[in-house]
This record gives sequence, structure tokens and C-alpha cells, in this order.
Amino acid sequence: MCVRATLLRRGVAVLAAWLVASLTSVDALALLPRAVERAFLDQRIPLSAVSAYVQEIGAPRPLFTQRPLQAMNPASTMKLLTTFAALELLGPDYRWTTEAYADGLIAGGVLEGNLVLKGRGDPKITIEQFQELVARLRATGLSKIRGDLVLDRTYFAAAPHDPSAFDSEPLRPYNVGPDALLINFKTVRFVFSPNVARDNVDIRIEPPLDSVAVHGEPRLSSGDCGDWRAGLQAVFTGRADAADATFSGRYPIACGERDWYVALLDHPHYTLGMFEHSWLEIGGSFSGTVREGRARTGAKPIATLESAPLYAMVSDINKLSNNVMARQVFLTLSTTAFPPPATTENAAKAVERWLRGHKLRFPELVLENGSGLSRHERIASQSMARLLIAADASKVRGEFVSSLAVAAIDGTVRKRFQNDNVADQAFLKTGTLEGVRAIAGYVFAPTGKRFVVVCFVNHPNASRAQPPLDLLVQWVYDNAR
Repeated sequence: MCVRATLLRRGVAVLAAWLVASLTSVDALALLPRAVERAFLDQRIPLSAVSAYVQEIGAPRPLFTQRPLQAMNPASTMKLLTTFAALELLGPDYRWTTEAYADGLIAGGVLEGNLVLKGRGDPKITIEQFQELVARLRATGLSKIRGDLVLDRTYFAAAPHDPSAFDSEPLRPYNVGPDALLINFKTVRFVFSPNVARDNVDIRIEPPLDSVAVHGEPRLSSGDCGDWRAGLQAVFTGRADAADATFSGRYPIACGERDWYVALLDHPHYTLGMFEHSWLEIGGSFSGTVREGRARTGAKPIATLESAPLYAMVSDINKLSNNVMARQVFLTLSTTAFPPPATTENAAKAVERWLRGHKLRFPELVLENGSGLSRHERIASQSMARLLIAADASKVRGEFVSSLAVAAIDGTVRKRFQNDNVADQAFLKTGTLEGVRAIAGYVFAPTGKRFVVVCFVNHPNASRAQPPLDLLVQWVYDNAR
């Protein structure tokens, strides 16, 4: 009996020792690599401001974590959730349509009534694509419109949008609000070219809108290009239907040709300006104005513009981190579960329903617009990692992974990892806001193993976080074995 008790006690002791060793091993795995920890601390970023999760795909547990359940602002890495959901819910080949309707009789090439343009949320109607729609209208034989241009923007619910609310930069293109009939991101491109013969600067605008006037003739200067925009002493003033741009400063010859994108006018008057210019350029006649309205139920369009496929849109969104396109796609997700008009609230519900279908429950998730251009959106690094693992097992894996920026090759990481072994072996989405830096994606190790890497930094010194974030990605690649 005594021998049995002794053996039992020894067995319990061995089991206890094994459990302690196992737990110690798990705790060790849960720590960031010391080199990465040191890199954050060297940048004066406390580890309490860092959330990270790294796991080999197919492994039962993470390689290491750092505050993995903490809800964090992910900045633009939130686009990963929006684009993955879109690829599955809408399908990679989904296309948006923009339609033109005749609200009146057409006889002898004359429309006795209004021309109605109906948008369904196309995220990227370029100048060239809009001109193609106008050309198709002209190809029907239509030459004269005796009514107004009526815009049907009802596919998205009307919602107030303050372009200055996020960062007091209302003219920045990334602050343009979503719209069911979004044309060229509602943006004007100013192109500056040195004219040495005249000692001034040639300025042209694209598209050439009559409602946007340019004033001033900047003088040429010597020296480095530097902060050429500040040197122009630009002043932009305007209303919803017209704008003025004044450039009274100097422009360095060393700059060569440069451009500056500015969001001017409101959506309706920008569309009007685009239409008037394109229509008159191909011989059409129009003297009306612009107003809101609806296409008649059951009416057949006389011309239709079809968008590029969703997978191409997703590539632009993730590689180039286009906020306006992400918001357009996010709103479109509302229509997969609810009838239009689309709302951000219904879009969030549609995404949450889709997540439940994948058995993914992210209780900390906060969605505001799906782009990450938000002070309110939140997700945990563990949740983002689980999302990436689910995407790796999805039928849309190829389209999703190829949409990410490739280390040292393209997108937002084109200039990063240039001298690192991980160049061309990491597919990443970055995130940048004031006080936020983030990175999330996949690392393809030389061993053939694949890892998901997620790291969020929320701290006043986040602008200093790029070196440790890049080191984390490189460390995973180097130490995968």
C-alpha cells in the first residue's frame, strides 16, 4: 500500500512538472521575439500599446501573441474584412452598372425631356469610363437634350457627410463621401509644368470643368523641389456648384511636372460639369441644369456602363489603400442582405451575418464605414488573424491574396523591405492614421510554411512604428523553421 502511494505521489509530481513545463512553454510562445520587443521600446512605444498575433496556417496554436484580445484601431487593415466579405458575398466577377434613361420622347435625335443617370455604387468610374458612357448615348443617335440632367442616387441612402470631420482636411480626396453615382472620386487634378521661356508655370486641370476657375501665375524658382505645394501658396475657395483655385507663389524648376488632386464641388455639380464637357465635346447639345430624381420604374436604359470586375476593385483597394472605393464596396454589401437603399448600418449587419456563417465571432468588432478611415472602428489582432486564416481556406483565396501589396514590389509596401530576404515573400495590408500603425497579411517562409502576421500599434508615437513592424515580418520569415 505504501509502495502504491509512493508511486502515485511520484506520478502526480511528474504530471505536475509536465504541466508546469507545458504552461511555461506556452507562455514563452506567447511573448514577442526579444528583438521585436526591443525595436518597439527603442522607438519609445510601450508594449502595452502593441497587439500582435502570428500563427502558422494549419498549426493548432499561435507562434506568439501580444495582447491578442485587445480591441484596437486597425486603420486601413480593416479593408481586409470588407474586401474578403465582398469577394464571397458578391463574387469575384461582380460588376456594378450605371444606366442612362430618357425621361421623354426622342425624335430626330432630340430628347424632349430629361436625361436620367442612375448609379448603383460603382466604386471607380474614371474620366475615360464616363466618356465611354456619354459616347454610347451619342451612338444611339441622340444629339440634343431639351431637359435637365437628373441624377438618381437613391441606391445608397442619403446620409450627411462632413469631409472635414475626420481630420479638418475637406479637400483631400480620401475624405470624399460615398455616393451611388460617384464620378472620378469627385476630384480635380491640377497639373503643373515649368515654362522656362515665359518664366512661369503652365497649369491645366483634369477634367477641364468650366465651373472650376484657375487664377494666378506662379513664378519659377531654383533649388530643390522640396515642399512645392506650400511654395505655390494655393488658395481654394468654392461653393457646391463652382470653385476657384489661386496659385500666387513659386514653383521650383527641379520639380518638373507634378500633380495635385483636390476634391472640389459637390457630387451633383461635379457630375454635371463632367457631362457638359464630355457631351459638348462629341457634338451634343445641352443647356439644362442638374437636379435629383428617380428613373421611372420599369423603364429601359438607353445606355449602360458596366464596371470592372470586383476582383480588380479589391486589388486597388488593398494595394493602394483607397478609402473611397472601400466605402463604396462596404455599402454595396448592405444590398446582399437588405433591399436598397444601402446604409452603413445594414452593411455592418450583413458583414456580421457573414462572419457567423464562418463561425467567426468577434465581440469587440466595431464597423463604421469598412475602410479603416475612422476613429471608432475596432478589431483585435487575434480576430484579424482568424479572418486571414479563413480567407486562406476560402474559394476566393487567390483573388484575396493577390490583392495585397507585395513586399518591396508594389502598393503601400513598394519601398519597404527592399534589402530584406522577405522581399517578394510577404503579401500585406498596411494601416496608417495619426496615432495608429498596423500591418496584416501573409508571410511565405522558405521552408514552405505559411504564416499570418497581424500587428496593431495604437500610441502617440505610432508614427515611429514602421521599423519594428517590418522587423516582425522579417523575423517570421527568417525564423519560421
